[in-house]
Amino acid sequence: MFKRIDHVEIIPRDFDRSLKFYTEVMGFTVKERMPVPSPPLEEIAYLALGDTVLELMRVKDPVLAATEPWSSGYRLMAVEVEDMDGALEYLAGKGFPATWGPVDLGGPKRAEIQDPEGLPIELRQW
Repeated sequence: MFKRIDHVEIIPRDFDRSLKFYTEVMGFTVKERMPVPSPPLEEIAYLALGDTVLELMRVKDPVLAATEPWSSGYRLMAVEVEDMDGALEYLAGKGFPATWGPVDLGGPKRAEIQDPEGLPIELRQW
């Protein structure tokens, strides 16, 4: 019945800054980008990384949600990396240092960074 997660949505405060981060730093490609005449929604961009899709939504005057890391609700998205040390070095060089980890989980490694909006992104090396 259910096949997969189709996409994850993010409403950034600064749409252009987030689009630049996900495409230029994280390597997502723009799959589709279009204006949406449905206020307060103004534009959407579908960004692909492999078979994963992230939808950025430009909203007029978005409201900042709670930033408590242990609040209920969605916590983060995770991106698989080939080489944790290399990924962390690259991201730190782009101004996005690890905010947690890396931690060796007995084989897999895990770390976290934050996107330009302060949203956590898990990095996972299996």
